[in-house]
Amino acid sequence: MKAQEISKKEILKKVWTYIKSYQLLVIFSAILALAVAVLSLYLPILVGEGIDKIVAPGQVDFSGLRRILNIIVVVTVLTSLLQWWMNRINYKITYHVVGDIRKDVFLHLQKLPLKYMDGHQVGDIVSRVIADADQFADGLLLGISQLFSGCVTILGTLLFMLFLDPFIAVVVVLLTPLSLLVAKYIAQNTYHLFREQSVLKGEQTAYIEEMVGNLKLVQAFSSEERICEAFDEKNSQLEGCSLKAVFFSSLTNPCTRFVNSVVYAAVALCGAFVALKGGITIGGLSSFLSYAKQYTKPFNEISGVITELQSSLACAGRIFQLLEEKEQEPDPQDSVVLKEAEGLVEFSNVSFSYEPEQKLIQNLNLKVIPGQKIAIVGPTGCGKTTLINLLMRFYEVTKGEIKVDHKEIRKITRESLRKNYGMVLQETWLKEGTVAENIAMGRPTASREEIEAAAKASYCHGFIKRLPQGYDTYLTEDGGNLSQGQKQLLCIARIMLTLPPMLILDEATSSIDTRTEIKIQEAFGKLMEGRVSFIVAHRLSTIRDADLILVMKEGNIVEQGDHDSLLKKKGFYYSLYYSD
Repeated sequence: MKAQEISKKEILKKVWTYIKSYQLLVIFSAILALAVAVLSLYLPILVGEGIDKIVAPGQVDFSGLRRILNIIVVVTVLTSLLQWWMNRINYKITYHVVGDIRKDVFLHLQKLPLKYMDGHQVGDIVSRVIADADQFADGLLLGISQLFSGCVTILGTLLFMLFLDPFIAVVVVLLTPLSLLVAKYIAQNTYHLFREQSVLKGEQTAYIEEMVGNLKLVQAFSSEERICEAFDEKNSQLEGCSLKAVFFSSLTNPCTRFVNSVVYAAVALCGAFVALKGGITIGGLSSFLSYAKQYTKPFNEISGVITELQSSLACAGRIFQLLEEKEQEPDPQDSVVLKEAEGLVEFSNVSFSYEPEQKLIQNLNLKVIPGQKIAIVGPTGCGKTTLINLLMRFYEVTKGEIKVDHKEIRKITRESLRKNYGMVLQETWLKEGTVAENIAMGRPTASREEIEAAAKASYCHGFIKRLPQGYDTYLTEDGGNLSQGQKQLLCIARIMLTLPPMLILDEATSSIDTRTEIKIQEAFGKLMEGRVSFIVAHRLSTIRDADLILVMKEGNIVEQGDHDSLLKKKGFYYSLYYSD
């Protein structure tokens, strides 16, 4: 289901909630902007006075001119220093705000239900957190830097012009709305283009991540040409959308400059007539022309800022859209903490489906006593992994209940429930860090001796010692410098270190050679003593010694029993076993 698009008004409100945390810096920046604007507006008066000191050849007030030049130097230096200080504050506000948003998004991602992550491309999520946040930062910086100072400059120049000559000032004011109307029209028509551009960027990032992450398979199936063609198509869509957005947004500056040039010409013409009648001095007219230029310049800058803001707001909208995704239901206040589970697990009339119209598990009943080794077998898509997801509360049951030690798992905190399970999946995952840090992921306080003992128990101590720095060897993202089997052994070592009361093994030895697998099975045998173990198996030969084998078909347990009794029935398990 597509998330609802957030309006620009709502986006601005949300941005303001983040900026409010730094309102003192914002106020200080505004004061500096006001000071810079006032000093900048004072310069044309000084220049005008300097011009009036030069009456004619031989009639120059050099002492007065020298005094004015000294003041101009002081004002210019002071303006530059204040401008530099203001820019520093603006950068600080911008990157603090964007940093806070990124932090909130990352924390929010940890609280999203697994259903959201399963239904969205990882690359698109990454694009929102990185690329969209960067684009938003650029627009926010421009907005803070130029929007307020531009408004102050416009107001200040208007007051100074009214003071110098109200008639010419009125001419300027009457022509000003033309510039605003042009900027507004173009801005309104570019927002949706920039939003589409952000969406296409996210899709392209997701596609690149998917293809680069699976480059071996792409090359193995000689699909490079087809993949490149698909990328070219996505790239062309992004190129076309970007060109449209940039083209229409680039019209803003030349259009407003044209209007501003008309304003400047009108001021010069009206001012010349007023000067001829003695209503204003040449120096005063010079100051007025400078003010007219300063008055129209912010409109160019603001129109450019508004255009940039359309892109930034589109990116911010995608970020806030992610932030508004519903988090998983929090644990009830009366939830209990499961400390050391005994391992009594009960399924009572459990029903579950990922989509309401597609039934999966229906009215499942099961009781597992402590110390039992439970194997779950069945064809692909029958619900084996779904059963594991329900046990871990990655998904909540639709109907019925699951109990651990007579406590309904929805009344147990997720954190404590999951700490009582040790999980090894077929899909291995290692974080960027040392070998020791990866093994100690579930127990960061473990000593080096405990880490090595767990590694020996999982038969990975030997290959670890052969690594360049042993346990201190730094692994790249997802353990890219190790084989699949070595990565799986490290994942098993994690479980050996934590020694949880319940185990979940989903094809935990699928990438390990037969000789090592036999040893691992022996190690697991010792680890499983007195512990409940749920084993998802595809190779049925590995679960012959299971206390109870659950045979699943289309979400239902169609058979259950030990290996020998199930073979004697010559039912579905029998057909699976002899087709293995």
